[in-house]
Amino acid sequence: MTALLEVVGVTKAFGPIKAVDNLSISVGGNEFFALLGPSGCGKTTLLRMIAGFEKPDQGRILLDGIDITDMKANKRPINLMFQSYALFPHMTVAGNVAYGLEMEGLRGAELSRRVDEALALVQLSSLSARKPAQLSGGQKQRVALARALVKRPKLLLLDEPLGALDKKLREQMQIELKRLQQETGIAFLVVTHDQEEALTMADRIALLRQGYIAQLGEPRALYERPDNRFVADFIGQMNFFEGQRGANGFEVPGLGLFDAANIAAIPLGTKAALAVRPERVVISETEQAGALPAEIDGLAYLGQDLILHLKLPGQAKPLVARMPAANPLTTHIARGSQVWCGWSAANSLILSE
Repeated sequence: MTALLEVVGVTKAFGPIKAVDNLSISVGGNEFFALLGPSGCGKTTLLRMIAGFEKPDQGRILLDGIDITDMKANKRPINLMFQSYALFPHMTVAGNVAYGLEMEGLRGAELSRRVDEALALVQLSSLSARKPAQLSGGQKQRVALARALVKRPKLLLLDEPLGALDKKLREQMQIELKRLQQETGIAFLVVTHDQEEALTMADRIALLRQGYIAQLGEPRALYERPDNRFVADFIGQMNFFEGQRGANGFEVPGLGLFDAANIAAIPLGTKAALAVRPERVVISETEQAGALPAEIDGLAYLGQDLILHLKLPGQAKPLVARMPAANPLTTHIARGSQVWCGWSAANSLILSE
């Protein structure tokens, strides 16, 4: 992959607090890249440095091999789409999209052609004469996208672009954003705290923690092969059983010995946690080899899935299991039902901080 954007050893501090700490990433020329993490992890500060609104205390930022670290924001071939969309209320949809090009001196037939092309890309050609007040949330988001894309930037930055939308529309727009990125061939770099959003849209994800990268990789790698407990806990839902690596396996007090996919790499005596995803837990009404007895303490029907909270012997926290609603068990099990549960070693990991 040829790097379009390179962030090299960048640090930014505000007083005694390092918002970004010696961080390096690269983004490909046709890549959808996500900066993911909780509030205060440094993702927005990093985005602002790439956009040119903040200057790093140390490190370099290169775009297409050119050092832009000290370049003014308006001189960078980068566009930023804000969470609020920031549309001009007195302008039409077409006027909002045209504004940036007009500021660059573009006029006449070429301006109209570029605006029409951008509106067609986001499927808003029929609404070009409307004002922002006459648009839905999703339509406003498309206008903001068209305005950002019409200038044909090398890199488009998106700051929590779907945060103002309701859940159903947000899910639709995740797919739409991915489609637009693939059709335009422009590199997208999105900042989000929503792990589902990042998993859905991004080719690669950098999960940030306190200014540094906790893990960088493809969505499947972060979900199925997290490097540490923080990553496993932030990406999706995870069950953790505290214990210690022993000579014969991983020992969880009150439950017994367990195998895991990465147990061979864990030194003897290591205190850590056995991690299992809820959807990897297998539930049965009859005893199976190696299964644990459990009592259903709570359940929630989600349409396509059933979420179960299971009481296990000697464990204060319930085990969370996720079962497809098509499973025949879901038609009759209830709170207080006695079941058996287990998981394969291949579907569990031993993780430390």
